[in-house]
Amino acid sequence: MGIDDYGGGQGPEPEVLVVTTNDVPGYHVREVIGEVFGLTVRSRHVGSQIGAGLKSIVGGELRGLTKTLVQTRNQAMERLVEQARARGANGILAFRFDVTEAADVGTEVCAYGTAVVLTRE
Repeated sequence: MGIDDYGGGQGPEPEVLVVTTNDVPGYHVREVIGEVFGLTVRSRHVGSQIGAGLKSIVGGELRGLTKTLVQTRNQAMERLVEQARARGANGILAFRFDVTEAADVGTEVCAYGTAVVLTRE
């Protein structure tokens, strides 16, 4: 598996700039649109659960679960960006992920932040 299987984030010139900070150097927040989020819930398939159980006996990284979590986070982020774009934003400030177990059947991942309209200074 390559680096793309274990990473995420945006490309070099995103349509909606997503940052973890409260401001962006060189930009002015012209308008605050409000909170946006992208949510997804993924169930684990039986094969990966069995493999994870066996792996936990001997130790080491659970690569299948890692890859699934990366895909899940990327999907939540894509949904976040879609919602921001649909509301007229070109930026998301204070971006975060929240990950929780969903009733012992899967993992809920929520990507959230504040949608804004940014202009260059």
